Amino acid sequence: MQRKGSNNRLSGVTYRSPISTLMLSMFATMASFYVAGRLWQDAENRVHLIKELDRITGKGKSAVSVDDTLKVIACREQQKKLSALKMELAAAKQEGFTSNLLPETNRTPKKKPLVVIGVLTRFGRKNNREAIRKAWMGTGAALKKMEDQKGIIVRFVIGRSANHGDSLDRGIDSENKQMNDFIILENHVEAPEELPKKTKLFFAHASERWDAEFYAKVHDDVYVNIDALGNTLAAHLDKPRAYIGCMKSGEVFSEQSQKWYEPDWWKFGDRKTYFRHASGEMFVISQALAKFISINKSNLRTYAHDDISVGSWFIGLDVKHVDERTFCCWSSGAVCAGV
Repeated sequence: MQRKGSNNRLSGVTYRSPISTLMLSMFATMASFYVAGRLWQDAENRVHLIKELDRITGKGKSAVSVDDTLKVIACREQQKKLSALKMELAAAKQEGFTSNLLPETNRTPKKKPLVVIGVLTRFGRKNNREAIRKAWMGTGAALKKMEDQKGIIVRFVIGRSANHGDSLDRGIDSENKQMNDFIILENHVEAPEELPKKTKLFFAHASERWDAEFYAKVHDDVYVNIDALGNTLAAHLDKPRAYIGCMKSGEVFSEQSQKWYEPDWWKFGDRKTYFRHASGEMFVISQALAKFISINKSNLRTYAHDDISVGSWFIGLDVKHVDERTFCCWSSGAVCAGV
């Protein structure tokens, strides 16, 4: 009995085994068809997407890869950082900071000039220039020493003759070749009525050429106490938009026969009185104001007189008007003296 039962169990196992194998084979085959179908469908979708991208972009190449995209993003981020660093560097230079890293030659960084003085002169005034050179400006090594040690740069400012290249121009060129102390405004024609434009061009030119704290305008019949001027300006370094001078006001002359006639007299109201402005013998403006003039020189209106013109440019700005009485050249104890 036991042997017969044992044979029956073995027979059952032998009978079920082919069925299980067949089912597994069918399942594997169906799974293979399913996976192959999905892969084929995904491949078709990718081909379709690539063709659509090529059609839209008009290129025969596939879309930018992920790696390329990441490289572009990284490049843009670096560009943003570089731009930010450049802005910080420009702001630091504006505040007067210099690099602590010295060149390989171990030269010390050049000190920022305190002031650039433009002595406005004209043709036929060589005697005045010689007197200024002997009295307070200096020449050659003395002029260079004042620049290096005191940070004060002085130049005569003149334009060109109406007959460009004539004996007047040649005389100035010869004098400048000998003394090397001129700013020659090549695009300005010398004329008394063009003095306001000349003053404007000087400030624009000086601010573009020298990175100084201040810029001063002086007539060529004014003597300046350089040491006293330096001490006075040092006291105003904390004023970034300073307009310094002997502040005054006065009558606007509306008759052509009058010496100080103002063609635009009607703009100054019924009382015909000028606004407060610095006296023209000598006045000083800070770097920010000189840069403002340089940027806007083509749009800044000039009046009959340069001191009025300069004063008018700053009326609508956030400017500190400094009434510096030591700039009143006719008063005792002044840093300047008219002759």
